[in-house]
Amino acid sequence: MTRSAPLPYVMILMTATSLAHAAEPVFTTKAELGKALFFDVNLSVNRNQSCATCHNPSTGFADPRDNGVKGAASLGSDNTSVGDRNAPTAAYALFSPAFELKDGKYQGGQFHDGRVNTLAEQAMGPPTNPVEMAMPDNTAILQRLLENASYRESFNKLYGPEVLNDAEQAYLAMADSIATFESTDFFAPFDSKYDRYLKGEYQLTDAEELGRTLFFSQQFTNCNQCHQLKTRPGMNQETFTNYQYFNIGTPVNNDLRAVNGVSPEHKDRGLLDNPAVEDPAQAGKFKVPTLRNVAVTGPYMHNGVFQDLRTVILFYNKYNSRSAKRQINPETGKQWQSPEIPENIALKELESGPALDNKRIDALVAFMNTLTDQRYEHLPTKN
Repeated sequence: MTRSAPLPYVMILMTATSLAHAAEPVFTTKAELGKALFFDVNLSVNRNQSCATCHNPSTGFADPRDNGVKGAASLGSDNTSVGDRNAPTAAYALFSPAFELKDGKYQGGQFHDGRVNTLAEQAMGPPTNPVEMAMPDNTAILQRLLENASYRESFNKLYGPEVLNDAEQAYLAMADSIATFESTDFFAPFDSKYDRYLKGEYQLTDAEELGRTLFFSQQFTNCNQCHQLKTRPGMNQETFTNYQYFNIGTPVNNDLRAVNGVSPEHKDRGLLDNPAVEDPAQAGKFKVPTLRNVAVTGPYMHNGVFQDLRTVILFYNKYNSRSAKRQINPETGKQWQSPEIPENIALKELESGPALDNKRIDALVAFMNTLTDQRYEHLPTKN
């Protein structure tokens, strides 16, 4: 029996490469490709951070890490840089409309200040942000994409054979696929206890029912003025935000500033820092966040200054209570700090309801617990 001649080394290498390539998954839809990119740590400078790091699907698409600042802001790929704002949940973000001035009020957009219109534009921010994923530029991102055989083939199939020949076009395609993934039901299942209650599949407890009544009341609270999108209570797919902007008097997070190196004198002007906004009357305003999964995605406010959901309700309640006790932050044992931006505070909305007693405060917390997606109901709540 004659033995075959050994294959040349180059042919062996080509065969091995071909087999490895064949083993790589090829993504047939933009959402599948976007999912892979969303979880890909190789798109950060030190190959240690992905979109999912700060928007973890296991914890309500928020950042579950302490980061040395009690979770108030996220740690960058360099393991040193810490931001000055809390990473908002990516859940239900697809429902935010494009940023616009409508009927004299700004609404919509992505990020706390609405500075971009779409999920794709939002996805373009973190990879090259020096305090986040910290890649130097789009060309560096393209090189990381080209390392992955499945990406090469999938981008060519889904976005055309020339897309990876140009760094800008590749970056746009990457962002588009991530946005497509973020627009799937995975990010917005609408299956909380509240949603099941609307379908007759869950019976609210007495506390939850009281909280629901108070939340949607036109008389006893002001919650629904900002945290209701649909025209009436009980409608399906309520996102619990009107996507408008308000200054509610949030104080500086001094503990965060002590760690991240931002000057104590710095003023986060919120909406006024949006390049499209020049009106000084917008200073200190931030987009109303969704209350979906709010019980498991603390800390709270744009700068993570409050750890507990009950503290947030007490913070709102201080505007309507004359009780000295209600003027004390339970997390510090001291008086509530002064607002970071004392101008433009939405006193009309904040002072429109009566003071709440403990039973009603606890009931509101109980109701907001019912807004947790079913897959997160096992998580400890930040009450």
